[in-house]
Amino acid sequence: MTTFNLDDNQALYQIYSYSPGLIQINETKYSQSVIITPTQLIDHWPPQSISALSADSLRIIINFHPDVLLIGTGSQLIFPALEIYGELINAGIGVEIMDTSAACRTYNALSAENRNVVAALIIS
Repeated sequence: MTTFNLDDNQALYQIYSYSPGLIQINETKYSQSVIITPTQLIDHWPPQSISALSADSLRIIINFHPDVLLIGTGSQLIFPALEIYGELINAGIGVEIMDTSAACRTYNALSAENRNVVAALIIS
C-alpha cells in the first residue's frame, strides 16, 4: 500500500493512501472509482476498469473547468483511445494519463500548489 505524507495542503479533499482496489480520501476509504477535485468528490464514478472508461463517463469533467485532468488507469498504465478524452482537450483541458498511484501523488502535489486540478481515478 502506498501511503502519502501531506504538507500544508489546503484542499478540502486530499488523498491519504492508495492500493489497487482501495483509496483513502480524508478519513474515508473507497473501493470504487472516484473523481476528486480540491473542493468536490464524486464517490460513485461508474467506470470500474479502464475498459469501461468512455467519453460519456468523462463528460462531467467539463463542468469543473479544470486546467488539468489526471486520469488514473488503475494499477497499470493503459492509454485509452484519444476519442475517449479528445473532447476535453478540445475544451482546453490538459489531460495526463498515468497509473492511479502516480495520479494520486500528482493530484496531491498539484492541489497543494492550489492548482485547478481534477483526478478521475479508476481504483482497480
